[in-house]
Amino acid sequence: MPLTVDLKGKRALVTGASDGVGAGVARMLARAGCDVAGTGLVEADHERARVFMHAVEAEGRRACYLAGDDAVEQATPARWVAGAVAALGGLDIVVSNAGQNGFHGVNECTEEQWEHNLNLNLASHWRLARAAYPYLTQCASGVFLVMASNHAYRTIRGCFPYNVAKTALTGLVRALAIDWSPTVRAVGIAPGFIDTPGNQRWFDSFPDPVAERQRTERRHLVGRLGQPEEIGALCAFLASSQAGFINGNTILADGGRGALIQDE
Repeated sequence: MPLTVDLKGKRALVTGASDGVGAGVARMLARAGCDVAGTGLVEADHERARVFMHAVEAEGRRACYLAGDDAVEQATPARWVAGAVAALGGLDIVVSNAGQNGFHGVNECTEEQWEHNLNLNLASHWRLARAAYPYLTQCASGVFLVMASNHAYRTIRGCFPYNVAKTALTGLVRALAIDWSPTVRAVGIAPGFIDTPGNQRWFDSFPDPVAERQRTERRHLVGRLGQPEEIGALCAFLASSQAGFINGNTILADGGRGALIQDE
C-alpha cells in the first residue's frame, strides 16, 4: 500500500496564504484533505485572495480568507484565529507563515525597521500561538508549524535584522514544544531560496536578473530553487500522524545550499 498523507477532516489556518510559500502550503494542505482558512495583507476581493479561495475549493475543501496586518495590530493574530474557528468550526493545524525579508546592515538599520521586523517576523508568531493554543488543545492532535528560514543558520551580508528574528523562531519552537507537550506539537520549517514573487523582485534588483538567478541556482546542490508546493508538502507531512515523533525541532529544507563551506 502506498504511503499517503491523509488530513481529511482537519481544519487549518495558514497565515500569509495569499502569495508565495503560504499559497503553496494552503494548496498542499487542501490537496491532503484540509479545510483551510488563509490570511493576507490584501482585501478579500483582491485577485490573490480569490486565487487562494479557488485553489482550496478546487480540491473540494472549504476555504475562508481573512485580511489584516499582524505587524501593525497586535490583536490581528487573535482575530484571525477567531475568524478561522468561526468559519471552520475549530482548528487542528496552524501554519504561522506570514513574514517578510528586509535588507539592512547592522549600523544602517533604524529603530523603526528593527521594531517592525521583530513584530512581524517574531512576536506575531508568538501572538498567533498564544491565540491558537486553546483551540488546538480541543482536537485529537493539534499541530503548530512555524515558518523560520535558512537564514536562522547561515545568512548573507545586509540581511539584518531578518536573520536575527528567524534565528529566534527556532527558540520559540522549542519553547512551545516544551510548554505544550504532549497535547500539541510544535515544529519549525526553515526553507531556503524558494521561487516566489518576492524572491523574483530580489533578482530584478540586479542589473542582470537572469544571470543572478542562474548564479543562485548553481549555488544549490539540487541545481534549482525550491517550489512553494515542496514546502507545502513538507507542512502536510509534519501535520500528519506519520510525523507524530517530530516535535520541538526546526527542519531545514534548502536544496543543499548550506552544505557547502564556500561557493564554487
